[in-house]
Amino acid sequence: MSAQGDGGYDEYVVTLENDIVATVVEPAADGPVPAVLMLHGFGSFRDEVGNMYQRLAAELGQRGIASIRIDFRGWGESGGGMENSTLTGMVEDAATAYDYLLTQPFVDSAHLGVLGFSLGGRVAIVTAAEHPDGYQSMALWSTGGNISPDFLGQEALDTAQAEGQVTVDLGFREVTLGADFFESMTAYDVEEEFVKYANAFLVIAGTEDESHDYLNWYLENAQGELRAAYGVEGADHIYGVLGDDQTYADSVITTTADWFVMTLK
Repeated sequence: MSAQGDGGYDEYVVTLENDIVATVVEPAADGPVPAVLMLHGFGSFRDEVGNMYQRLAAELGQRGIASIRIDFRGWGESGGGMENSTLTGMVEDAATAYDYLLTQPFVDSAHLGVLGFSLGGRVAIVTAAEHPDGYQSMALWSTGGNISPDFLGQEALDTAQAEGQVTVDLGFREVTLGADFFESMTAYDVEEEFVKYANAFLVIAGTEDESHDYLNWYLENAQGELRAAYGVEGADHIYGVLGDDQTYADSVITTTADWFVMTLK
């Protein structure tokens, strides 16, 4: 199914290998264009909370940059079952989307970017480390450091280990996670993976979110010459996007779009 965007782009849904569902934005252009892979956060889906990824994809499309945003297996519309989801599987899904971009004639494979939100930011770091020459620009939203297997509480971890899975109420939805999901949190050291990437880098976090504590670390340890950090004063983990005031969310979307235009076009 395809829809024509207001700014001269097509948006359509595709199913990749392993039953990964994705939305592609393809700008109207005479030749190949840059493209950005968007990786959603924990408990979310490919359009992201408050449709922030959908909104960013539209702005990028209007400015001549393609994008693909995926549902990780077990989340959103992708197959696989939530209880089978793992961080390592998410990294595999990101690689599948990367490979898809390389095969598309409308994509300039020499100008690719990757964006991750929260847990998706950790996935972005690892996929960039695995393809150090593949991504020319990376952006992270609300991304801290390594995550402990007990990040949802010791009780949830103990139940998953004893029973094979656990259902947790996140407040905005319930999720059912297998023991392997928690164990996979230790599969990568984010700090070690991050320094394997040496191209353009942007990190954004609200000052009211714990991830803000990592802004300076990311900025100081980024290996590329072009690096930037943006602290959104007063914003929380999701930039207030579920409220009536969209000032924070709009600033994050615009800043990120400007960044990818500057570093990819």
